[in-house]
Amino acid sequence: MSTDQIEKRIVLRAPRSRVWRALTDASEFGSWFGMKLSGPFVAGTTLRGEIAQTTVNEEIAAAQKNYEGLGFEIVVDRIEPERLFSFRWHPFAIEPDVDYSAEPMTLVAFTLEEAEGGVLLTVVESGFDRIPLERRARAFAANEGGWAIQMTLIEAYLARHS
Repeated sequence: MSTDQIEKRIVLRAPRSRVWRALTDASEFGSWFGMKLSGPFVAGTTLRGEIAQTTVNEEIAAAQKNYEGLGFEIVVDRIEPERLFSFRWHPFAIEPDVDYSAEPMTLVAFTLEEAEGGVLLTVVESGFDRIPLERRARAFAANEGGWAIQMTLIEAYLARHS
């Protein structure tokens, strides 16, 4: 098992263009993920955001409520239409009084591939080995579980908004 990266996969039963829009339209992304963003995803830009509640699962939304309004930054890395979307962020940066800006960011990459019965979505978050040791294991564990949940959220979102 890698300590540097998390990988999750799911086959989504929706057209590739629809999955792509759910990933790269900042409003749609925020709706299922549970965040509000300051603008659209554009390669090379930095977006400010805050944690919000997902619109697709009441139980997860209730858990997100504990962090609602907490701010963060996303630096959009690459957008290759209907194939790859990636950004950088500070993983598990949930302490409101901590300045994470001096820490390295991890890279989150979403890739789409054709799959039997739908579209294979793979998310890989890498760069955990560069996170300060005192935060590394906790950030990795939180995001490992978080990405598993996010795969179910995008699936539920697409089921409702096809």
